[in-house]
Amino acid sequence: MPNRRRRDRGQVAVEYLGFIPVLLIVGLAGIQLGAVAYAAEQAGTAARAGARAASLKQSYAQACADAVSGGLSVSCSSAAEDGASVTVTATVRIPAIVWDLGTATKSATMPLDH
Repeated sequence: MPNRRRRDRGQVAVEYLGFIPVLLIVGLAGIQLGAVAYAAEQAGTAARAGARAASLKQSYAQACADAVSGGLSVSCSSAAEDGASVTVTATVRIPAIVWDLGTATKSATMPLDH
């Protein structure tokens, strides 16, 4: 019996080492999911700020860029005004933690201030 216990020593450590890559992948996937949600939230904020500025006849591009946190790249475009409202679309690049998931795009419409 003493020989058998000696052979079993360290078995849990070996099993744990085999499970570490799975834990790392799940953790990094969670962080990447957070980055996607953050980029989508920032795109919405930028679109609203740009639409608000455009409705006041100010620079929507500057307001859009100023609304996004540093480190994120944003591009904004304004749809044609219909005389009563203006629509601004903001596109934010999703930070690549593990995978490159592209961009997050949001639009906002505000009534024109006459």
